[in-house]
Amino acid sequence: MIGRIAGRLLYRSDDHVVIDVNGVGYVVYCSDRTLSTLPGNGEAVALFTDLLVREDNLQLFGFPTLLEKEWHRLLMSVQGVGAKASLAILGTLGADGAGRAIALGDWNAIKAAKGIGPKTAQRVVNELKDKAPAVMALGGSLAAAQGGAPASDEALVDSGDTPAAPPVAPAASGSGAAAQAEALSALSNLGYGPGEAASAVAQAASDDPEAETPALIRAALKLLAPKG
Repeated sequence: MIGRIAGRLLYRSDDHVVIDVNGVGYVVYCSDRTLSTLPGNGEAVALFTDLLVREDNLQLFGFPTLLEKEWHRLLMSVQGVGAKASLAILGTLGADGAGRAIALGDWNAIKAAKGIGPKTAQRVVNELKDKAPAVMALGGSLAAAQGGAPASDEALVDSGDTPAAPPVAPAASGSGAAAQAEALSALSNLGYGPGEAASAVAQAASDDPEAETPALIRAALKLLAPKG
């Protein structure tokens, strides 16, 4: 399994890039969102990757974060959602946006992705809403892991002769995915079920994307408080 590629960006198309690693060019398919964040040709670049193996073809898909890669793998588990559809969803919403939409049951947000119809969007939400909390809970640890080596069960395509891409700094505690993961963990420790906790955290993060962990917890608890 090729879990990460680091090298120089040789070429970019509308749906993929070619990354040179020691003279070997790897074709890596990416979402529109990811493509827009990559450096110019000839510059150092690094992407986490997922390898799709077919009878007559091998395809690499690239992601800027481990969390987005995990969402890609989860989206691909839904019947009728292939790699292209997964990239469309992640390209439209990003990893955090997809997680919030699924946790909140917002299939209209999923449907906003190019090529995703209402039936497919509803299937994504229905099949993944119970799995979303686990991925959200992984968010903090995955973000921190980006500052170090890839997981031991993933092969690293990298080279000492190839200038390393700028390192990905670990996410600060209380920011983005890490804040949501910490808030979700706190609510779980308070006895809330994973589904209701994930929905509340997702709603709180949607209302205030810049909120740090304490603020997310307070907002989520208000949403979970009995009404009336």
